[in-house]
Amino acid sequence: MEYITLALGWIVFYASHTLLASLNIKRKFRLWMKGSYKWYRLAYSLYSTLFLLGLFVFAAIIAPYWIFEPSEGSTYFGYMLATFGTIISVKSMKGISAGRFIGWRPHDDLSEKEELIRDGWYKHMRHPLYAGLILIFLGYFLYVPNLSSLIHLLALLFYLPFGIYFEEKKLIAIYGEAYVDYQKNVPPLFPWFKK
Repeated sequence: MEYITLALGWIVFYASHTLLASLNIKRKFRLWMKGSYKWYRLAYSLYSTLFLLGLFVFAAIIAPYWIFEPSEGSTYFGYMLATFGTIISVKSMKGISAGRFIGWRPHDDLSEKEELIRDGWYKHMRHPLYAGLILIFLGYFLYVPNLSSLIHLLALLFYLPFGIYFEEKKLIAIYGEAYVDYQKNVPPLFPWFKK
């Protein structure tokens, strides 16, 4: 039962993540919050962080059901993947204001359009942060090969096609033809390294 609760928790987390990031919901919150809307991103970040921490704490207290016995090889490979995923995730944030991303620097993201980033990792894939998360979750599963970490990984892999679809719909609404052109030339997750 705990594992079903964990899976349902991930479904609620990812559904709320997509819903609360959608332009329609943000517009409704801006009408309701008026001048306080500039703090929406911070409230959204706090909600997401606490929900995510709750999922990981809940997973940690479940009696583990091991998928396979961890070995030196799986542990090493898990560390390697998670490290590489962390590097990709951190590097993908280059050029993005952490204060604006988290919401420490209050702003009206519906009125203030940021520049479309197409350099660094974004030159090779449209969603390097998601690619980094895949590697981190896969690495974590290899390091701790139990049912909880498998559910973390499978929930992410199940969510990504939907998350990418709705995020790109939003980005097309914001950037128009510039994003459509970017979509045509850059893959979503798996990079093409061109000369």
